Amino acid sequence: MIGDWVELPSGLRVRGRRIGDRPADPADFLLALADGPAPPWPVRRIRWPDFRLPTDRADALAALADALDRTRAGQLVEVACRGGRGRTGTALAALAVLDGLDPAAAVPWVRRVYDRRAVETPGQARWVRGLLR
Repeated sequence: MIGDWVELPSGLRVRGRRIGDRPADPADFLLALADGPAPPWPVRRIRWPDFRLPTDRADALAALADALDRTRAGQLVEVACRGGRGRTGTALAALAVLDGLDPAAAVPWVRRVYDRRAVETPGQARWVRGLLR
């Protein structure tokens, strides 16, 4: 569910949410995929237009790897975009791939554990499937 913590394949947890929402429990780090209000904890922004893909693939992969490293180090990490579905779902699926999930299984996985409408476009789904190439 949007705003909830999602368990990655390794058991690590990441929260997906809408960027404008203010969660009751704070995180240690936000990976922001859209402009919006910044929480009082550290933020890294990726340029990622709505319904599209990150404008800089290398920067996006580095930011996702950083978020996963922070999670592995015990930090509470969250990912957010305007609606909390398309870009956030795509990033959560990408984190699952980087965490060891088969890229072909990542989109169905994120739709099952996070939001049934996560990863909104065919291009976003292809991006996740090709993430490790």
